[in-house]
Amino acid sequence: MKRILLTAAALTLVTPVATAAQDFEASNDGVTIQEWTVPYEESRPRDPFAASADEVWFVGQRTGYLASLNIGTGEFEQVDLGEGAGPHNLVVAEDGGVWYAGNRRAHVGRYDPESGEIEKVAMPDEAARDPHTLIFDDAGDVWFTVQGGNKIGKLTVADRGVQLIDVPTEGARPYGIKTAPDGTVWVALFGTHKLASIDPETMALTEHDLPREEARPRRLEVTDDGRVWYGDYAGGKLGVLNPDSGEFTEWDLPSGAESRPYGTAMDADGNIWVFETGVEPNRLVGFNPETEEFFTSVEVPSGGGTVRHTHYHAPTDTIWFGADTNTIGRVTFD
Repeated sequence: MKRILLTAAALTLVTPVATAAQDFEASNDGVTIQEWTVPYEESRPRDPFAASADEVWFVGQRTGYLASLNIGTGEFEQVDLGEGAGPHNLVVAEDGGVWYAGNRRAHVGRYDPESGEIEKVAMPDEAARDPHTLIFDDAGDVWFTVQGGNKIGKLTVADRGVQLIDVPTEGARPYGIKTAPDGTVWVALFGTHKLASIDPETMALTEHDLPREEARPRRLEVTDDGRVWYGDYAGGKLGVLNPDSGEFTEWDLPSGAESRPYGTAMDADGNIWVFETGVEPNRLVGFNPETEEFFTSVEVPSGGGTVRHTHYHAPTDTIWFGADTNTIGRVTFD
């Protein structure tokens, strides 16, 4: 496995920039959205991950950085990843290491905030050119999608070994990824009307056809009962698969066929939260799986542009998101 280690001297560390307070705020039905303007212009800040109650990390996809926001002070600190890195997503491990998808440079990277070192784990197959979205499994290993390369990968943290699984359907565009309570890995195949499941023991992949060929699932969530929830970006629906029965159920989103559901989250009560990005401002809507009803809607105060991915931080009961309006946002509940 090819690994590259860069020292702190190879990095460009930007002096923290202070902001006075949240720049945008909106509330409805006990749900509040606050947003901070990111001080790095036109960088597409996205995919934040709360490392603690005080610190959230995110990537700048367009201009190639990792950054952290101190929630209490409003200070940002930036780590330059170098020319053309194109970071797409990140997750933060319990040891503080920040793992990111080097989407334009065919690697998964790890940044150590203590030493300033960046380690890059190259893909073992040049066809896996664009690592996309990362998650941790219960063992702390990293699973990820490879959208253009049409693969799903696992990086074993202990030895940095990478296993790649080909998706049988050509042009399937594996996108959103989550683990189920039983350890099964689920993936939204955005280029087709399918979900994929992977047995982590055998690495066997199974495709599951959605009931409508025109559907395009993008992000997904898995509830405690093992059901797999997805937003149909093309059809403006929220859907669910019951893996035990193979049955699908779908509901029209409040903004209709053009709602373009993108970023999703699941809270501690099992409610599903969906950002409708086909409307401006973008809207966050909540869905109760028990009553099968949408129960609230809150406009993203900056407008949103497009909210692409979210992270639910259970210790603080908050949802974090990045927006194309160059903001990092937080959703809180009364």
